[in-house]
Amino acid sequence: MSVSAVRAQSVQSSVLISPEIKGSSPTCRLRLRYFLWDSGHTGLGPTPLWASILHKDSQGAVVWRPEASSARSWREATVFLGRISSPFRIHLHSARSAGQNGDVAIDQLEFLGCALPSPPAGTNCSAGMVACGGGGCVEQRQLCDGTDDCGDGSDEAPCDGYYRCDFEEDLCDWDLRSFSKLKWIRTNQENISRTDPSKGPGRDHSKNTASGYFLYVTMPDDGLTMDWAAFQSPRLQPTNSSHPCKMVMYTHQFGPRSGGLTVLVADRLIYPVWERGGALGDLWVKAEVEIVSNYTFQILIMAAIRDFDYGGIAVDSIVLSPECRNASDNTTLEDFPDPPKHPCIDDPDKMCDFQADCDAAEDEAKCGDFSYPDGSLGWTDSSIGSQGWLLDKSSTTGEFLYVAEAAGQQLTEAQTRTPLLGPTGPACNLSFDFALTGSLDHIGELSVRVVDSLLGVRPKLWEFSGKTGAGDEEETWQHADVPIGVRKHRFQLTFEARAVEVQPFAWIKVRNVRFISCHADYTPSLPTGPSCNFEDGLCAWYQDNSDNFDWSVVTGMDHSIGVGSSLVVDMWSPSLRGAFGRLLSFPQQPTPTESCLTFYYKLYGPNAGALNVKLTDGLGYEVLLWTRSGAHGNDWHEAHCPVPQQNTNFQLMFEAVRSGFDGQVAIDDVAFVDGPCAIPRKCSFEGQKCGYSSYGAIDWLHRNGQTTTTNGPKTDHTLGTELGYYMMVNTDADILPPRSAAVLVSPVRQGTTKPECVSFWYHMTGGNPAFFTVYVKPEKGERVSIFSENLNEGDDWRHANGNISVGLVSWQLEFEVIGSGSRGSHVAVDDITVSAHPCEDQGSKCSLENGMCSWINIQDREREKLDWELTSPEKEKHYPVPPEDHTLGTEKGHFLFFPSSNRTAANQNAWLVSPQLPPVQPTCLRFWAYKPQSSDCQLRVWSLSGGLITQQLIVNELSGHWRHFELNITSREGYQIVFEGVKGTSGFVALDDIEYTVGFDCATRVTKPTSKPDNAGGIAASVIVVVLLIGTLVALLVFYLRTKPDAKAPSLSVGISNEGYVPEDPVDVPPRQNHPMAAGFNNISISAEVREREEEE
Repeated sequence: MSVSAVRAQSVQSSVLISPEIKGSSPTCRLRLRYFLWDSGHTGLGPTPLWASILHKDSQGAVVWRPEASSARSWREATVFLGRISSPFRIHLHSARSAGQNGDVAIDQLEFLGCALPSPPAGTNCSAGMVACGGGGCVEQRQLCDGTDDCGDGSDEAPCDGYYRCDFEEDLCDWDLRSFSKLKWIRTNQENISRTDPSKGPGRDHSKNTASGYFLYVTMPDDGLTMDWAAFQSPRLQPTNSSHPCKMVMYTHQFGPRSGGLTVLVADRLIYPVWERGGALGDLWVKAEVEIVSNYTFQILIMAAIRDFDYGGIAVDSIVLSPECRNASDNTTLEDFPDPPKHPCIDDPDKMCDFQADCDAAEDEAKCGDFSYPDGSLGWTDSSIGSQGWLLDKSSTTGEFLYVAEAAGQQLTEAQTRTPLLGPTGPACNLSFDFALTGSLDHIGELSVRVVDSLLGVRPKLWEFSGKTGAGDEEETWQHADVPIGVRKHRFQLTFEARAVEVQPFAWIKVRNVRFISCHADYTPSLPTGPSCNFEDGLCAWYQDNSDNFDWSVVTGMDHSIGVGSSLVVDMWSPSLRGAFGRLLSFPQQPTPTESCLTFYYKLYGPNAGALNVKLTDGLGYEVLLWTRSGAHGNDWHEAHCPVPQQNTNFQLMFEAVRSGFDGQVAIDDVAFVDGPCAIPRKCSFEGQKCGYSSYGAIDWLHRNGQTTTTNGPKTDHTLGTELGYYMMVNTDADILPPRSAAVLVSPVRQGTTKPECVSFWYHMTGGNPAFFTVYVKPEKGERVSIFSENLNEGDDWRHANGNISVGLVSWQLEFEVIGSGSRGSHVAVDDITVSAHPCEDQGSKCSLENGMCSWINIQDREREKLDWELTSPEKEKHYPVPPEDHTLGTEKGHFLFFPSSNRTAANQNAWLVSPQLPPVQPTCLRFWAYKPQSSDCQLRVWSLSGGLITQQLIVNELSGHWRHFELNITSREGYQIVFEGVKGTSGFVALDDIEYTVGFDCATRVTKPTSKPDNAGGIAASVIVVVLLIGTLVALLVFYLRTKPDAKAPSLSVGISNEGYVPEDPVDVPPRQNHPMAAGFNNISISAEVREREEEE
């Protein structure tokens, strides 16, 4: 859902309202993704997006306010709703006076932990739990804690002797007097602001409404003169360790103004007993404090406030246990402890920026790096759930952080954060040791995450699940190095953990944390540069931190040795979010000449997306150098990407672009070398011309649908979009005069030792577009034609190929166009491929052992969403497939398959399309298909002509065997054969050994051609008779010799696939079924040989 465009003199509001919700538990939260981007550079305003709740009695409260920062990226957020006892609705608001359509959007809303406790499976609650009045169970520690955890108030009822203060009526003996000029006040949200949702906590804790009261402190309107404020309890009686004074309170530490909160005890001395630094988010967080003092004492609650734009600190629902008894001596403090000393430098952005700016490097002393004295104090526990982090200094091997029980009530991970860090450079790395030990088989999870000051919570950088050992021995520690890379914004690093059980002998621990090579201006010089096989990390590459997801180093599927490492993006991973993930090289020095980036890549799966290589500079300008998209088979492919000469520093980029949820992109064995690339075997003209040049009367142009004139293809063949590139020559008579030539020339290729195949796609339109011929030009000798055409082929890309003979020393391809004097015409070529095997003849069997022949996955997303994929049982690791192919009958053989994955929606489809075929009557299609009994995928065969599709066959049950099909296809017009796979809920369908025979039916009879009947024989007989009678043999013989070649059948002896034909069809055929769901079989036959084989099986 997105907000529409707005252009107004005043701020306009938009509200999205949820259905009515009956109520929620204290742990209820809403997870969502949101998008905030100022695309028109008009300013977001102070409140472009926020959320509130509205009770049935019209009481409301603000519950979520994200940072109003612009970023072209989806971000994740959690809205903590808290306990709501009556029906309510959630309102999502946006307020702007100017903005583009889609600048503000939300997606993927998910409610978590919203149910109240349910009755136990047995008759009694388990150990450590207490029964609620309504039948559920809550933990013992949730009794009398100021929150209705049961949902019926029964856990807060038996609380005689507890001293509660929700500040609804007064201060309850809490004293707000302070020596500081900055004061706490008792207030509510309605008093703070009714119109500006960015001010105040938005709601109180006890009532969860804007009218409820609390204590609050923030920066005054006239600025800070002192940055701390305190309030205190009355004087209380001494306690002991067996009967400590226990205090529960709820704090709201929101926004950058929240510097932290500390609880101190003042008896004979003043000392801290609890603290929580920084901002915790837009929610009320439970805190528990135990106090043991041999003297009468007071409890002091002190807040630190920072000079920033918004935020503050609030306290509500303070509960003191019966052991916290008022003392008869009610004197107040004569003095307060000294506030924290002022930082050594005034600019907060220089604190923890990995460069010392103060004497003795004080500004870098508490940044979370254990290598500094007291450096571990830089980590602050920011947990809001029942597990948190503590610092252990008792170990003889050094201090470490560990996970322990905590007072929070949210169902979230334990989290500890650094102060704000950075910015950082490309080589920045986080190094640490970790251990997950104990008697359980699974101890829990540990991860590292970044919280960006602009973009918020980012995806995990690293994670570990399970255990590292059974005991507490030194051997259970493991080491991790996590690349941080370039961070342009200030950020915090977090360790997040969730223990299955917090036990005395079950540990999640972290120690020896260090930041390495993190200064923003530091770039190491590596001898290999960007060249990398990823066996020892990312080398001179790092993850872009302005994208949506990261590349992962995966072991066991590399190109070079099969068991090594490669860099992978699994599009099918449920944890993947967003549209693209980028890998950037370290900044490179200027290059005096052209360079070459070579690598191996894999694009695999029915929804693999795209892989791009780009060039970028420090200003964010990007140039596309190379791209591939769609299914490329379960194989590694070699790529050669020319990098032009660069006069300034630059970076290279690999970009994985997501188009769906079911595929895999991988790269391996990257090399960056001086000098031009070797000649690539495939050229799609995306981002480069692959060394092709032109000569003649006019030049061939490197164009796409957006840059071409009205005379040219609107889409390319590679991508099927107007963004895709091709080479084109305008053959209009005013541009290319009649009989004038324009030639596109390939780079020189080395000699051939075996036959090779040149295949390409071409596009010709206009009344008589041109004479188009493709030649092979050897280094010595005359050029040889391997393809020619001069017909208007319509607005379609058509396939052609030709064989390259053995024994050539060096050779080039020449695509020659000779003008014919037509108007509004053109010739274009795309996707030129040189394969190391002979071409298949048109209609020959495609075994799929050397690729997909001339069959393609179309890129028309209006007709289909997924792709057929080429694989073999030996290589397949992710999808279910047949145990062997049909051609070879082994697990090494290849076939095409279409899986049903739970990562894509049911009924999505994939089209496998043949080249354009002429309208002969009929053509025989033969193929083998496989579908397991459990599969509910569908296989359909269609003919596609003029945008209309005619159903030819539906394949249902195949009983888990390869099965042979034959069918005759007829058409009055040129057409393509379409194999359509339709996704079900499980299983797959596979194809192999596809063959079509143009001009022959499946009974091997020659069919009538679509051209008019050839009368050459009759003409010849008539000529002989006339010669004998009239004596004009010579003149008629000349006429005969001139007309006889027109009667010859087209020759395919050179392996050319030329789909040109005369579009005339005098033969009557039955009317086609145009509806896509037209049922029935059409001319289907199964060979007797196959019937016998099936009966034997």
